[in-house]
Amino acid sequence: MARFQKLLRAANNLRLLAAIGRSGGELSSVADLIDSFLDSPMLAACVERFKATPEGARLLEERYPPLQPDIESLRQLPPGTLGRRYADLILSLGYDPEFFRPRDVGSEGRWLTQRIATTHDIHHVVAGFGTEASGENGVLAITGAQIGFPGYVLLTSAGQLAAFRFQPERFPAISAAVAHGHAIARQAQCLAAVKWEEGWEKPVRQWREELGIRDQADREPHGLDAQLGPLP
Repeated sequence: MARFQKLLRAANNLRLLAAIGRSGGELSSVADLIDSFLDSPMLAACVERFKATPEGARLLEERYPPLQPDIESLRQLPPGTLGRRYADLILSLGYDPEFFRPRDVGSEGRWLTQRIATTHDIHHVVAGFGTEASGENGVLAITGAQIGFPGYVLLTSAGQLAAFRFQPERFPAISAAVAHGHAIARQAQCLAAVKWEEGWEKPVRQWREELGIRDQADREPHGLDAQLGPLP
């Protein structure tokens, strides 16, 4: 039975990856893939890695609430602050401020999934990755490398493989961005375990210094400067 369930999950993941490819990375398709790992052994192992960090263990014990920011209030913060940069990103993408998929957070795995899903775009800002394909793969690689979040591990692996096989001209850029994400993952504190909401007014540069991010991606071809302009 366990073997059958593994095969079924693998088949479902392939179906969801195909749906993501057809939709061009549409958010609901990505969320479906992430949710396919809820209550899985892979997510359980991810939770244990998260809990192995002191900050992660505290966050999980508190059941710190998933993010639901007030974008208009954050937009009023000074340029260069985390809140302002994050609000600028969300507005530049045309996202509805209430776009997060609601999830039951009763279990540790479901809580962590929702926390990661709702703070993902903050990682773009703090690490400096843009939201095009290469930048997206780069920022996903951070969480994938730091705690093995299964949906992100699968997405970055599939993204490189798909480019290598079907769009070889895109492979160098995606591969470089993933490598950049892995470098940040090694040097920085666990980004999934940070209470961003307690420092919206803090400059992004200060956040990076405190977290140990020395190799930010802003100015790279896969960086965020092309979308939002350079940080003040």
